Amino acid sequence: MNIAVVGGGAVGLSTALALVRRDASVTVFERDALGSGASGRAAGLCYDAFADDVDAAVAADALARYRDLDLFEPQPYVWVARDGSDATAVREQIAGMQRNGVAVEALTPVALGDRYPALDTSGIEAAGLARDAGVLDPDAVVATLAEEARADGATIETGTPVSLSSPTTVETPAETRTFDAVVVAAGPETKPLVADVGVSLALKAYRAQALVTDPVDAALPSFYDATREFYWRPKGDALLVGDGAHEVDPTDWTSAADAEFVTRSLDRVGQATALTPASDRAWAGLCTATPDGAPLAGHVADGLWVATGWQGHGLMRAPAMGDYLAAAVLDRQNPLSEHLPDRVDPTRFDGSETFAALDDPTRDWDG
Repeated sequence: MNIAVVGGGAVGLSTALALVRRDASVTVFERDALGSGASGRAAGLCYDAFADDVDAAVAADALARYRDLDLFEPQPYVWVARDGSDATAVREQIAGMQRNGVAVEALTPVALGDRYPALDTSGIEAAGLARDAGVLDPDAVVATLAEEARADGATIETGTPVSLSSPTTVETPAETRTFDAVVVAAGPETKPLVADVGVSLALKAYRAQALVTDPVDAALPSFYDATREFYWRPKGDALLVGDGAHEVDPTDWTSAADAEFVTRSLDRVGQATALTPASDRAWAGLCTATPDGAPLAGHVADGLWVATGWQGHGLMRAPAMGDYLAAAVLDRQNPLSEHLPDRVDPTRFDGSETFAALDDPTRDWDG
């Protein structure tokens, strides 16, 4: 098959790589540089700590593929709660993860403090530790996936904006080309692209912010505070810190972080550690959300497929979901084919749904 992939982020490149390794002819179209969208602004957290068995299976598959590509850096992941309802949720999550065979353990605040003395555990009621978690370098992920895809025969065209004049017809500034199938993995731009051929998606964009501190002198894990709703991950000798998500118009937003976000995030790090870091750099990026928090990944019209709505977990899930999509496009089996189709079917909504992008209580703005 001759297949176009629209979008040169981690999901699009993972899909392209999986397609060419199944002997498809693949052209990737990216309007800017590879990884210039959500992938390049991702935090790079990567873990399998999900209580849902399907989510855990997808994450485990993705982690294994990242390890095979030598892109995965082990880094324990801790998540905590500071009040009764959040603490109950954390304990239930840990129990569910353990039933799924995920390598997690519950920690008392005392045990957490003993393991990570730089953490201030006062006020923490429940904590979990995911031992097999890690971190990714988003730029290295994009570069490696592109290199592997090109080596196996994919053509990658950057600086090439496209539109669709039919589900399988791609128009660039220079030409019109017809393919056997088209996969659109273009983040928020997926919605207007497929709308041109009569496909409506239940998709909204939100803006998420992050910063990198100056160097800190402390041994810390990756960390998520479910009550205060912020996270960090070690990045070299510094911390990458994030929160501050809010719904935006994807045609009218800024990639510069808000000053209030920077101040609030540094204050939260100080409250959780007694460290007093400064911000080295900060930014914002666009993520996509769906009404139920699960992605839209599948067939939407004759020859047309989409992959979007990752709720901040696109980079984390990319190699697993790319392989799943490639198998689906080519009508072949994949280890996830038994469980995923109904969960991620993009036609489970009609596209007219009214919802708030940030309503999902299970969200993590950290992928």
